[in-house]
Amino acid sequence: MTAASPAVGTTADDLGPHYKWIALSNTTLGMLIATINSSIVLIALPDIFKGIGVNPLDPGNTSYLLWMMMGFLVVTAVLVVSFGRLGDMFGRARMYNMGFAIFTVSSILLAITWFDGSEAAIWLIFWRVIQGIGGAFLMANSSAILTDAFPANQRGLAMGINGVAAIAGSFLGLIIGGVLAPIQWHYIFLVSVPFGIVGTVWAYLKLRDTGVRRRAKMDWWGNLTFAVGLVAILVGITYGIQPYGDSDMGWTNPWVLAALIGGAIVLGAFVVIETKVASPLFELSLFGNRSFAFGNLANLMASIGRGGLQFILIIWLQGIWLPQHGYDYTKTPLWAGIYMVPMTIGFLISAPVSGALSDRLGTKWFTTIGMLITAGTFGALIAIPVDFTYWVFALILLINGIGMGLFASPNRAEVMNSLPVTSRGSGAGMMTTFQNAAMVLSIGLFFSLMIAGLSEHLPSAMFEGLTAGGMPAQAADGISSLPTVGILFAAFLGYNPIKEVGGQALQGLPQASVDHLTGLEFFPHLISDPFADGLSAAFTFALICCVIGAVASLFTGGRNSSPEPVDARLPHESLGAELAAVAAEASGEAPAELVADTPAVGDRVTGDRVTGDRGADRPDPEVARR
Repeated sequence: MTAASPAVGTTADDLGPHYKWIALSNTTLGMLIATINSSIVLIALPDIFKGIGVNPLDPGNTSYLLWMMMGFLVVTAVLVVSFGRLGDMFGRARMYNMGFAIFTVSSILLAITWFDGSEAAIWLIFWRVIQGIGGAFLMANSSAILTDAFPANQRGLAMGINGVAAIAGSFLGLIIGGVLAPIQWHYIFLVSVPFGIVGTVWAYLKLRDTGVRRRAKMDWWGNLTFAVGLVAILVGITYGIQPYGDSDMGWTNPWVLAALIGGAIVLGAFVVIETKVASPLFELSLFGNRSFAFGNLANLMASIGRGGLQFILIIWLQGIWLPQHGYDYTKTPLWAGIYMVPMTIGFLISAPVSGALSDRLGTKWFTTIGMLITAGTFGALIAIPVDFTYWVFALILLINGIGMGLFASPNRAEVMNSLPVTSRGSGAGMMTTFQNAAMVLSIGLFFSLMIAGLSEHLPSAMFEGLTAGGMPAQAADGISSLPTVGILFAAFLGYNPIKEVGGQALQGLPQASVDHLTGLEFFPHLISDPFADGLSAAFTFALICCVIGAVASLFTGGRNSSPEPVDARLPHESLGAELAAVAAEASGEAPAELVADTPAVGDRVTGDRVTGDRGADRPDPEVARR
């Protein structure tokens, strides 16, 4: 389904004074449901696998679990830049509307899954990937539509609202998934369907491509090598955390090594190609700018450092803390989402405040201090006991969110403001791709560090605990020898691991022993000390990444850093545009150019000014560049 093509010369004003608000409400709805669905599955995985009758702890089923978790992320990481380029070529509203339709159809097919077992798992993964394709179309083109629809003096407000909706969606997904999944797991996909139908029809009838856009040539070889190389590396990371042979992880698996090495070689070819083509997917010359290079390095480190935090917190809450405090395993997904809300509150409070203040005071110290605060919270998470006092945990999460918010908006503003006006779209896409890829990379790294920390002491702790609980030594040895990743996934899913893996060994025991071993207290207390070792390893790594990000932030330029002389009248990225960057933190959206490269149809050029019919009086970019 595609939006009707506008007449030649159509502007937003030609469509009436209310068109910009129609565009804002529709794109905000699209971003909201896309980001809700990026996280809703995480909290609902236990109910999904129970519903289709698949035990994800079986070694043969681990890949189903991994692709259900990360398929959506991998697809958006690879496609969002290319889909933004397709919007340039064929119309942003047209591509956005097609994304809404794809997203809605895939949501329907996910919700009506009618079979069980591995067939159901494959069906869900396939349509989850297709849903990610639709989400990538939405994310790549929504802010471009707003850039066309709103005059310059209102564009920041529009993009800010759109960005905040994207952030809210990523956290709302956790709560909605926790509420709906225990009732019926199909509902987590069905909830998007009515909004998707309304949004698709609404976008088809109302959204139009306005303004003038230069049609870029598609860098086919660049797209192909980038997609193949990045997918190979992300798939290698995905399978690297699965057991291989006698090892708890698969980093020595020949297929994993081939994917990682082959992917790196293909990405090397991508870099060479990008230096040769006339219209590259990535403008590598931008890294010659200090603020762009170090700002992206800081953002990459921040994304890696905090990217796996959500997963680790879910494991901590669902697998250990909530059962220790009397929450049944069937209720832990909902409460895990609720207890993580302070981090969301901190982020939403500090991101706009830091953006506003950094416009006046410069970005460097906000980004540096934000990263140092975030690093300090990782140190605090290491220091508190696994069985923590909640108000202390909530305070740390609140401060963590504040630190991330202090960094996010000013960092984005620094990078975007360091670019020539003509390169802002390309620079935003590059930055977004790094963030999305870092999310998957960080999940693999965090899980690997957790497994390494757990595997040192968990087997002996399990053997001692099971034998003390009355299980025969031979059976206890068999259970304690199971792959550590299975125990970790059990905690992540909120399962009762002893009941899942005990099997025949539990049947011959007295009922009192069975009740003790499968109760809410036994496994959380058993895993607490080994889990603390894994937490320490993962959060120490995150702390180091944040410190590197803070140091990199110090090397960015000042408030007015720019790679070329800029007319004093040329605006820097506004607060609203900085807020729009928050969408990238939660969803991977690639904002479009914040200042048009060419005058819009209907604009008048007078001297060195461009006065638009939409009410925006702005410098002529060509004059500014001269």
